[in-house]
Amino acid sequence: MSVFHDSLPHYPWMEPPLARLPGVQPLTAGDYLRRDEAFAGQMALRDGLIARQRDAVHGLMPQARAAAEELYDVVLEQLSRDAGYLVRAQSVQRPDGVVVELDRSNPLLTLGRLVQEDLCILQSQEGEHHLTGAILCFPASWTLAQKLGRAMTSIHIPVGSYTPEMAARVQRMFDAIRPEQGLWRMNYLTYATDVLHHPRLEEAPRDRRKTVEKPFVRCERQCLIRLPQTRAVVFTIHTYLMPISRLPPDAQAGLAAAEH
Repeated sequence: MSVFHDSLPHYPWMEPPLARLPGVQPLTAGDYLRRDEAFAGQMALRDGLIARQRDAVHGLMPQARAAAEELYDVVLEQLSRDAGYLVRAQSVQRPDGVVVELDRSNPLLTLGRLVQEDLCILQSQEGEHHLTGAILCFPASWTLAQKLGRAMTSIHIPVGSYTPEMAARVQRMFDAIRPEQGLWRMNYLTYATDVLHHPRLEEAPRDRRKTVEKPFVRCERQCLIRLPQTRAVVFTIHTYLMPISRLPPDAQAGLAAAEH
């Protein structure tokens, strides 16, 4: 079972609305969850990570418990309308045939085995949103344990483009999200490895090799939705992975130019 995708829904390095930071677009209702040709391979990997590295991929602070349970209910209700899932009272059969036992006492761990997306809970505290819970199987060069509990500004310290002006803009965006209208964006990174579970501590050196030495492109479709009851913001991450050599020629050329 492959974790690779056959194609990308967008080429963010070539599409100006996505390339301009923060690059957010209005989200169609309910479109924060997707399943695609990499579902079986990615879900098998998620199952293994949750079974063997639970503390590395999961974190839930006490103040996020109610939001995590609300998210659990919201996602299960949406999956019940997806013909690929068989949602029962005590279990869910996924589109790949795997049966997952339902456990509302471990809401994020259960959801992490049901959907391809990583799920992060962000709650407003003292005028800024903090990361208070997550199931994060596929981190793109960051570590959940190091970020959990921190504010957005603190989380993004290693990101040079996350200036004070950008932080203020992002916070206004978070404050404006309504339950009926979410947002989405898509980023990209090039990697030397096809390993999806790719944590990295802030102080660890970055891979600064050129694209020609990094044969994989990894894109994240990131959605922001607000839960109606707890008012927490949920940040979902759907990870796409492809060998650069499999991109269309114009996309390969555009990526090389963008990374030059």
